[in-house]
Amino acid sequence: MTPIPQTEFDDLSLVRQGKVRDIFDSEDGLLMVTTDRLSAFDVVLPDIIPDKGKVLNQISVFWFNHMASIVGNHLITTDLSQYPDEFKPHSQALEKRSMLVKKARPVAVECIVRGYISGSGWRSYLKDGHVCGIELPKGLKESDRLESPLFTPSTKAEVGDHDINISFEQTIDILGKEKAEKLKELSLSLYQKGAEYALSKGIIIADTKFEFGMLDNEIILIDEILTPDSSRFWPLDTYEPGKGQKSFDKQYVRDWLVASGWDKRPPGPRLPPDIIQHTSDSYKEIYKRLTGEDV
Repeated sequence: MTPIPQTEFDDLSLVRQGKVRDIFDSEDGLLMVTTDRLSAFDVVLPDIIPDKGKVLNQISVFWFNHMASIVGNHLITTDLSQYPDEFKPHSQALEKRSMLVKKARPVAVECIVRGYISGSGWRSYLKDGHVCGIELPKGLKESDRLESPLFTPSTKAEVGDHDINISFEQTIDILGKEKAEKLKELSLSLYQKGAEYALSKGIIIADTKFEFGMLDNEIILIDEILTPDSSRFWPLDTYEPGKGQKSFDKQYVRDWLVASGWDKRPPGPRLPPDIIQHTSDSYKEIYKRLTGEDV
């Protein structure tokens, strides 16, 4: 497991420290803080990306509101004045990078939707002609748009471990038929609406990951949604099938790490200043394109 830097909020009740998010407990809900940490290949890197946490948090808030007609979500508020008293001494540090959320029970499957063939999906297709047990047409090129988006779930892994792609039949075994089919329906609907909106802003959402939870026997969205950490974002104006694409997300860092010769085992290497700055600027650009606002 990759060591993660200690949280600065050591007077609060830390429930869980993920690769990027720190979650604290309160009677009124959970406080989710999005840090500037960056993970790649399931390893938390030693350098932070300035303002990354603020961007991710605000993009999720934007999408939670945009998708409210499809499914509910765990967001209570981002208004610091409405936070429980124990969090208010940290208001300056929490500004724009935190949200108070409902206490939902996470569903034990991550819901991945692929609208284009890239990454591990492309590698699987090259090897076997299918992705997560779904057979695809012959002759596809890297980064091709798929005729219909694919629902390709995975198991959730602990920090430092790798998620494992599973078939829809395996998802039914884990969750039951009714819940699995509902998650598939919701995931595809969310992706379709998000992809259409992003395309109108000159962005292709190639694939993404949704996480759901149960609250009062209802399925709701939790964690993050359609961010550069959970999705592949490509600029529409440079899109060209048959190769890897220029990317707004952390693919730029992944590419540098691969070229550096790193063996993808912890600890991760230090990032050059220009890579850090480029990544920070890319995150900010995606937010501005989606919302029309600066961070």
